[in-house]
Amino acid sequence: MRSVVLLLLLTTTALLISACASNKQEEVLPEETYYENAREAMNSGNFNEAEENLDYLETYYPFGRYAEQAQMDLIYARYQNLDLEGARAAADRFMRLNPQSEHTDYALYMRGLASYNLDIGLAARYFPIDVAARDPGEQRQAFRDFSNLLNRYPDSEYAPDARQRMIAIRNRMAELEIHAARYYIKREAYIAANNRARYVVENFSTSPSVEEALVILAETFRFMELNKAADDAIALLAKNYPDSNAFDDNGEFAPDLLKRENRSLSSVVTFGLMGDE
Repeated sequence: MRSVVLLLLLTTTALLISACASNKQEEVLPEETYYENAREAMNSGNFNEAEENLDYLETYYPFGRYAEQAQMDLIYARYQNLDLEGARAAADRFMRLNPQSEHTDYALYMRGLASYNLDIGLAARYFPIDVAARDPGEQRQAFRDFSNLLNRYPDSEYAPDARQRMIAIRNRMAELEIHAARYYIKREAYIAANNRARYVVENFSTSPSVEEALVILAETFRFMELNKAADDAIALLAKNYPDSNAFDDNGEFAPDLLKRENRSLSSVVTFGLMGDE
């Protein structure tokens, strides 16, 4: 009996201590304290603690003197914590709550930056991943965000970096098309490869991938016996890339991308996936 009573007393004491500790944790601090704690944490690189204090600041003082700055800092803290979706959400919230803010360009830039890195993810930081082989997905959204930034705030301090990232996105998308074209060539689906290469030439004319796209166009046009189109592609290649490896020592177009084989119609239609019977 005494053991039971002692156990109940100990349990009650533990619960009281836990409740007191919980109440202590939930004690609301002054607005300035949360803000200073957050700034100090960010300056020391402790973005988890910074985010926690910024969340408290938004929860307890949503219309306080530090509200707008706290919302901006939260975007940055989440981005640094690799919470890229959270960073985008914080940027959207900032723009929704502060439509006339002079810092909207920052929110747009950070939103685009989060999308820019979202497709790559953590794995690319530690493993050799071919980014060009990945679906661009959020890259398109990043391009729209950066484009929106440049249209609305062409003189923003973030505009130069946004322009460079837009160029990188376009180059990456062009590389993706070339990657797909190479895949179709391996499957001997030369019409599909031609379409991908033509898309690069027509839509990403300033991309470094144009050289290889022209080589693929020339080769696939030759395979389809469209000699005029092949000659045009070769002429364009010679004009813009006279030192291309596709030309031999005599300046003749002599690549070796395709393997001409006798193939059935069903194999061509199914991109070589079913093979020949």
